[in-house]
Amino acid sequence: MQSTYTIPKHILPTIVLAQFLCTSLWFAGNAVMRPLSQELHLDADFVAHLTSSVQFGFIIGTLLFAILAIADRFSPSTVFILSAVCAGMFNLGMSMQALQPMQVLLFRFFTGFFLAGIYPVGMKIAADYYQQGLGKSLGFLVGALVVGTAFPHLLSNMLQGVPWRNVLYSTTTLAIVGGVSMRLLVPDGPHRSKPQQFSFGAFATGFRQPAFRQAALGYFGHMWELYTFWAFVPAMLQYYNSTHPQSNIHIPLAAFVIIASGGLACVLAGYLSQSFGAATIARKALLFSCCCCLLSPLLLQQSSTIALLIFLWLWGLVVIADSPLFSSLVAKHAPAQSKGSALTIVNSIGFAITIVSIQSIHFFSGKIPVAYLYMLLAIGPVLGLLALRKRITT
Repeated sequence: MQSTYTIPKHILPTIVLAQFLCTSLWFAGNAVMRPLSQELHLDADFVAHLTSSVQFGFIIGTLLFAILAIADRFSPSTVFILSAVCAGMFNLGMSMQALQPMQVLLFRFFTGFFLAGIYPVGMKIAADYYQQGLGKSLGFLVGALVVGTAFPHLLSNMLQGVPWRNVLYSTTTLAIVGGVSMRLLVPDGPHRSKPQQFSFGAFATGFRQPAFRQAALGYFGHMWELYTFWAFVPAMLQYYNSTHPQSNIHIPLAAFVIIASGGLACVLAGYLSQSFGAATIARKALLFSCCCCLLSPLLLQQSSTIALLIFLWLWGLVVIADSPLFSSLVAKHAPAQSKGSALTIVNSIGFAITIVSIQSIHFFSGKIPVAYLYMLLAIGPVLGLLALRKRITT
């Protein structure tokens, strides 16, 4: 749009920091699940429902944001701060005394609903600034999402012995700071299209483009595995501790390292995409994560704790490395005037898939030996790789 426009150096770091601070809300409920369950006398099935309620809220939120073209019709930075404040307040609601289980699920649902104005909108803001090298920029952005997602596990570890509600107070404060930073320091980008009039169905126009469909289908396969892996990392570690009493893995800290390390993989994948192409690196990451799914029974049953932790750490790297690349491919091949809505609807469908995946693992957990359970996560990468058989331009 403006070839002479120089992007201020603070823009990308601010977007990345704001994304990190706000997405710390995502797994805040999971990080306090154990003390919350004890206080409210919740059963073991509740963790799957807790995670799914956030995902379901995000799905409904992204669907409405996409249909109404919120990120394309209004200032993305304004949408971001309003969403951050609302998500933070619903996250804080879980700290209320004497909650009922349904109230907990509702608070998590609405936290997820307003995360729809944070994650995909943050990618839209980045795309409005960085048309060249978008894969690298989104690598930093999704890396921030990963670390933000893992951060509540670290907080839970750091605040051991401190009331669990402090995790909720901290993540809500971080989210509001992130929203304010985005609004004050990141104005509308130079490549933002002129705000559009509402057009029902405009969000779906990208699916008419073959390259857009390929990228979206690859992303959907990736999403089948990603959030279920993240949600069940503590369960994998707990299973290993229970079957290998000598291991004594510190679960909150190990879960943080396994999940958060994926942020580095996103950044590295973004840089590699500049040399080898986003589609090529995305395919390889999806293939490697598929192999991890299939190898998981061997590692969950062997006797070396170090080998297990290294394996889960490597899995945590490759399971997310392709995410910014698929997002950059979706953004590149989406219609310019509905780019925000295209990113949002792809997120909506992707997160709908995560609910099916999480609930599938939960359903089969009593029917398949635990060591073999996570092989089911390979279904998504296999289908994603089939969708990417034809070369997609990058």
